[in-house]
Amino acid sequence: MEDAKLSVKDFWNEASCGEDLYLKGENDEMAYTNQALKRYELEPYIIQFADFDSSSEKKILEIGVGLGADHQKFAEAGADLYGIDLTERAIQNTKVRLAIFNLHSKLATGDAEQLMFENDSFDVVYSWGVIHHSPNTPQAVKQIHRILKKGGEARIMIYHKQSFVGYMLWVRYALFTLKPFTSLSKIYDQYLESPGTKAYSIKEGYELFSNFSSITIDTILTHGDLLTSAAGQRHEGIILSIARKLFPRIIIRKLFPKHGLFMLIKAVK
Repeated sequence: MEDAKLSVKDFWNEASCGEDLYLKGENDEMAYTNQALKRYELEPYIIQFADFDSSSEKKILEIGVGLGADHQKFAEAGADLYGIDLTERAIQNTKVRLAIFNLHSKLATGDAEQLMFENDSFDVVYSWGVIHHSPNTPQAVKQIHRILKKGGEARIMIYHKQSFVGYMLWVRYALFTLKPFTSLSKIYDQYLESPGTKAYSIKEGYELFSNFSSITIDTILTHGDLLTSAAGQRHEGIILSIARKLFPRIIIRKLFPKHGLFMLIKAVK
């Protein structure tokens, strides 16, 4: 398990999510501003899901701060803000970002499976696309439940197994390699981001958060599912280039709106 976690840490220490694509080595005010603009243009649903504007004076923990765009939003809204990340790189990026904008947070490297906070500490725990990379995701969810106050809310995005991103990866790395019995779980594990990445069905999502008093789950089609962005450059090639031109986005939006990669979970303790 520790070897698996080290592999995840090493992967994201090379570059935080989106760093190569949007920062390109820059770390000034303009670079971070442009990265945030591009992030929320690609993923506008983050704004409503994170509910940054309601954060004033709430004690909030973000697990997996990445490049710090969401963390900046929480800080600007006046949260009593904490942030952890498995990697030193993400913590440093976020510290630099907040310093540029004269914002504050208690930031530290940390492990979602072993949160260093006391029971019943936070009003909100937020995490966007992080804990599915943890080798023991159920343990991370238990820790989130432990540190939330009664009535506190977890706002967590994890990957949805029955997504067009998963289907496309399966076509490329299973069907086209004559291994059609390869499972979607194995495809996500080996070909989507860091080693061991997981994705969950809706049923599995409810099971993960079954200790909470109320749970709502939604799934949304993403720019990855619809091939409308440069994300996924790891898989670039002639097949992907052709797919981007021919992809039936209108049909997918109409007939398969729930087959998106992002599973948005709100769970109240």
